[in-house]
Amino acid sequence: MHELPLTRELVLIGGGHSHALILKRWGMRPLPGVRVTVINPGAVAAYSGMLPGFVAGHYQREELELDLVRLARFAGARVLLGRATGIDRDARLVQVEGHPPIRYDYASIDIGITSAMPDLDGFSEFAVPAKPLERFASRWDGFQTAARHGEVLPHMAVIGGGVAGAELAAAMAHRLGDLPQMEITLIDRGEILSEMRAPTRHRLLKTLADLRVTLRPQAEVARIEADRVRFSDGSALGSFFTLGAAGARPYDWLADTGLDLHDGFVTVGPTLQSSDPRIFAAGDCAHLAFDPRPKAGVYAVREAPVLFDNLRACLSEGPGVRLRAYKPQKDYLKLISLGGQSALADKAGLVTSGPLMWRWKDRIDRKFMQKLKELSPMTLPALPAQVAEGLREEVEGKKPMCGACGAKVGGDILTRVLRDQPGIERRDVLHLAGDDAALLTHGDTWQVASVDHLRAFVEDPVLMTRITAIHALGDVWAMGASPQAALMTVTLPKMSAALQEGWLAEIMQAARDVFTEEGAEIIGGHTAMGAEFSVGFTVTGLLDRPITLKGARPGDRLILTKPLGTGVLLAAEMEMKASGRDMEAAYASMIKSSGEAARILGNAHAMTDVTGFGLAGHLLGICRASEVGAAIRLEDIPLLPGALEQSIAGMRSTIYPANRAYAAEYQGPEGALADLLLDPQTAGGLLACLSPMRAEKCVAALRGAGYEAALIGDITEGPPRLEARNTE
Repeated sequence: MHELPLTRELVLIGGGHSHALILKRWGMRPLPGVRVTVINPGAVAAYSGMLPGFVAGHYQREELELDLVRLARFAGARVLLGRATGIDRDARLVQVEGHPPIRYDYASIDIGITSAMPDLDGFSEFAVPAKPLERFASRWDGFQTAARHGEVLPHMAVIGGGVAGAELAAAMAHRLGDLPQMEITLIDRGEILSEMRAPTRHRLLKTLADLRVTLRPQAEVARIEADRVRFSDGSALGSFFTLGAAGARPYDWLADTGLDLHDGFVTVGPTLQSSDPRIFAAGDCAHLAFDPRPKAGVYAVREAPVLFDNLRACLSEGPGVRLRAYKPQKDYLKLISLGGQSALADKAGLVTSGPLMWRWKDRIDRKFMQKLKELSPMTLPALPAQVAEGLREEVEGKKPMCGACGAKVGGDILTRVLRDQPGIERRDVLHLAGDDAALLTHGDTWQVASVDHLRAFVEDPVLMTRITAIHALGDVWAMGASPQAALMTVTLPKMSAALQEGWLAEIMQAARDVFTEEGAEIIGGHTAMGAEFSVGFTVTGLLDRPITLKGARPGDRLILTKPLGTGVLLAAEMEMKASGRDMEAAYASMIKSSGEAARILGNAHAMTDVTGFGLAGHLLGICRASEVGAAIRLEDIPLLPGALEQSIAGMRSTIYPANRAYAAEYQGPEGALADLLLDPQTAGGLLACLSPMRAEKCVAALRGAGYEAALIGDITEGPPRLEARNTE
């Protein structure tokens, strides 16, 4: 939550080393009035310095990953998981794949480089570039596991005989060197390691020979195939894992920005500003025109403090402010991995190698990563000495209130408040106690109406709007209706008029995209300014036959269409204890429409969406309305990645105690897995009761449509109760 009005937008394009360090610094020294956005294709970015060690098996994957979701939470920034595709400098907008354009006052580019070879026949289909690192790390992990299980021959090729290619070839050879059939070839169109000083080159070539790496210099690759590399001279080389590490290519979209470029890289001056003073660049994607340097991570790390200070100066004092100059070092210490836990050090013509150099390199790398991983979660401010009676019990020892459905009022409280509320009886309003939406009649037409409003739990208003729209539509889908119309309510945090316009443009486009896709129209709404961002929708839908909570029959099978776990994951993310990769999966689940699932489940006897009261609470709602029981198998319930681990660690949403009280008829085992039955879901899946004959076919159809659907149990004879079993 921003205490002071927002007046400026800073957009960090890319999650490179410089930007990761800026996020850490921003969390320690935020600039009031600035909203920071970081754009990156994925939730994590890999640290290149530890990549050879990961390939060789010295590091686990998570050890070389920079978690941008955690860093953004620490910095109070929004993280936008998408690929930047362009910059409209006149409108000051950053184009992002699958996202409305992002407005900026100042922007910085730190997107790194790619080793992709799009012009090489077959590369995109059958090879993998060393950069970006995330894709390579995933592919290598899968390949070396398959090779060890005998599923594929350990024949490999590395295209690119520079230092990066040599390091990776040595690491791959070390990792699979115990396999008798291991073969690896290092390929270059010129000489291998030609850019290195003679003593360094000699030692590296000896290391490669000792590791059984075959060298193929002066070789022109013509085509990549699934199981081989073909050369222009007609020869071929067997390879089931082909890696591209030749040179460094800039990303193509930079050419369309109108910025001054050098060989495709953004030209910057001593202040790290590009030819457009509102756009900075750092890391490998930048060309230091004033003092050119090779592409190396050490420069990105040293550029970060200068970039941080200059961005703050521009954002606080505007154009024309005096900025710091970056002075790159003339030479730097090169620490090159040699496959095993040994490394080579090279600086100013001095060369030494061995295990001691590896320990030195390992210490430097771990210290860098530790700096970006040790992040303190948000804490509640201390209470004054004198407070109202009962306040300390409500605050002390409790964590901050969750967002989304974790911020709902408990089911027992709602039941007591709404039970005896007086009201007129209208013949065109059908009262269905506990159902997901109100049912209205207009002659022969049936209409459902519902409302949902969520306080933000992510800094990105576009993602928050999409999730809320899907969440609100869940009530319509659960009744078997087709979405018709929506009214929208938006509360913006305090901000300048220019930012209001930018935020609302993004929010409206996001909402329109969701409702248009579902065949519904936004017909109006209301906006306000407040302490924090929140968004809600009143939605209507049309139907021929309502599917209600009352209709489940003993013998029906229970189908769940989405995995559980958003509550514990959102609670963990708020405390910076969740993995960014797990949050990426959770967000993807939340924005997935249930429209097609509802159509597949159109013959359900009873149906609901699983949201704030958790699976147990919503299933018991069906049981109470239908006067039946239910039996579920805990091991069959699909879970989001990381959800069970968070539950085992004791993570709970703030509404968990109320959900436990609301599910009083629960009978079954206790523990971390069972507790996820009470986890509040945001934009959760549908829970449907179908005849055994239809259930299997529906699950197959749901999975074919991309849902993680599962048969989780059965409807039993009453009285209303929920039995959980764990047969494993």
